[in-house]
Amino acid sequence: MKNAKKIIAMLLALVMVLALCACGSKTEAPAAEAPAAEAPAAVETTVLKCAFNQTIENPEAKTLQWIGEKLYEATEGRYTIEVYPDAQLGDQAQTLEQVVMGTLDMALVANAIVETYCPDFAILGTPYVYDSIEHQQKVFESGKLTDLYAETEAQGFTVLSNYSLGARNLYTRDKAVVTPEDCKGMKIRVMGSDTCIKMMGLMNGGTDGIAMGQGDVYSAIQTGTLDGAENNIITYVDLVQYEVAPYYNLTGHLMIPDELCIANDVLAAMSEEDQAALKQICNESIAYMFNLCAELRADYEAKAVEQGVTITEADVPAFQAACAPLIEEVANRNDMTKAVYEAIISER
Repeated sequence: MKNAKKIIAMLLALVMVLALCACGSKTEAPAAEAPAAEAPAAVETTVLKCAFNQTIENPEAKTLQWIGEKLYEATEGRYTIEVYPDAQLGDQAQTLEQVVMGTLDMALVANAIVETYCPDFAILGTPYVYDSIEHQQKVFESGKLTDLYAETEAQGFTVLSNYSLGARNLYTRDKAVVTPEDCKGMKIRVMGSDTCIKMMGLMNGGTDGIAMGQGDVYSAIQTGTLDGAENNIITYVDLVQYEVAPYYNLTGHLMIPDELCIANDVLAAMSEEDQAALKQICNESIAYMFNLCAELRADYEAKAVEQGVTITEADVPAFQAACAPLIEEVANRNDMTKAVYEAIISER
């Protein structure tokens, strides 16, 4: 009996020893996973607000959207552009003033508006200064306007690029126009610059153009306050002004530029790398814009005809001759306008 108890005790001790050995042994455990790399901090996107006075379907609005997409990619999400069309933030004069004051990031406005801050820009909007739309594109892409652009910096904004929707033509309420004599005495809306106002006075026999915001033009023609206006075919159709002025007369007097402007402080807040990306994209956008317009102009002329518009070939040499004194006067104002005019001529 005693032997049996000893044997049981020995067995129990052996079991305990084995258990202790098992508890202290090293077993192959799955390798611990490496700590996950810290997720990159979410990029904070700065949305630059850009004002535009026409519809979101306008080629210039589409170009602004294109710039925003390319800028987002190039800056890895740090910047993009949001377009505010249809003069939601004010007319062109008001929106550029907001850019100057620092309450708006960007605006796309007509050269005539920039001219009110920097008069030398008048040379870019002088009648018949470009031989063709292709000539104008070459000028804008040439890099020869840099010194002129630099003049705006003292006013609080920087010009990034220049666009054009094509030749501007007279459109009238009551009759077609072929020669300057046909529009003598007509009250024609123009953009608010001295150059445009004087131009119309030469084109219609002494009655200066009437500066007016685009939003008021339709009703002014409708009520007879105006006899007509002047603009490119795309804007004319987009704003349905053919309803009140069904005669579109191919005078081709202006290829007025539109400048994309950014507040100096907004540009300065960007890194040098991001500034360079924005400027490069804006330069590339010139060809994008001109190609888009080239595809659309013929379609817009067809749309106008479908709406009952009478399109008339004007006597362009007669209008050129009428405007010649203005070209001479603007081109020779000072060294800057002379240099820009020479640059324009050199790209012919």
